Amino acid sequence: MKIIDGKAVAAEVLLECREEVLALVAQGIRPGLAVVLVGEDPASQVYVGSKAKTCGELGIHSEKIVLPAATSQEELMAVVRKLNNDPAIHGILVQSPPPRHIDESAVVRAIDPRKDVDGFHPENVAKLALEDPGGFVPCTPAGAMRLLAAAGIDTNGAEAVVLGRSMIVGKPMALLLMSKNANATVTVAHSRSRDLPAICRRADILIAAVGRPEMVRADWVKDGCVVIDVGINRIADSNKKSGFRLTGDVAYDEVAPKCAAITPVPGGVGPMTIAMLMKNTLQAARQSR
Repeated sequence: MKIIDGKAVAAEVLLECREEVLALVAQGIRPGLAVVLVGEDPASQVYVGSKAKTCGELGIHSEKIVLPAATSQEELMAVVRKLNNDPAIHGILVQSPPPRHIDESAVVRAIDPRKDVDGFHPENVAKLALEDPGGFVPCTPAGAMRLLAAAGIDTNGAEAVVLGRSMIVGKPMALLLMSKNANATVTVAHSRSRDLPAICRRADILIAAVGRPEMVRADWVKDGCVVIDVGINRIADSNKKSGFRLTGDVAYDEVAPKCAAITPVPGGVGPMTIAMLMKNTLQAARQSR
């Protein structure tokens, strides 16, 4: 059983990014990323801080815009429009989830698709479906694909099951796996699917992205399966200083012995998300020329 080390692969991606930043700066282009946070959600603050820190380490210009939780839809849209018109900013990310009164879909559509480094704008979703390399691929699925490649997993002809159908992970993950580069046979399963364990047992490659702690048990997985656990869930744990522990959507201790390869949580897909965000920001900078 191989444990797929997301930290190590992310470090490789960031090294590639650092070299590309130097090349772009030499051409007179300093990549710029703006991250907008509405409200004071603690988890979102940590993510935004990590993104700003990584930008600093790579030499990417970074702007962190923190708005009060009471910010109106129009005020947020005005910030997005300003960033759309700022030539120093190549990538724009509005941290999810925003407060409930904000229409997140409208915000995503307001971002210039050429700066939509999250890959959620309808234009980029269409480019992913059309396998247009000029679009932006959502960071977490892109990171999962990079992990499969780094682990030497052959997706060609493999039966892949994607557990979850969100626009953030499930649907783009399915599109990537069925693309001409990957050539997997893909099933997308979800909460309304009949007999989820039986569907998952068919998988040569199982992508778990449902947001339910340790939902995938040992009897859901066939021997020799490759498991990519996208879930990051907080579970109360009085033994931890933080008061919680992180766990994935897969019951790791019982599933791992059956696997050919598996990602841990933490330390698997998580580090890849920020690394691929940096990749997308550099792509946006290149395409801005």
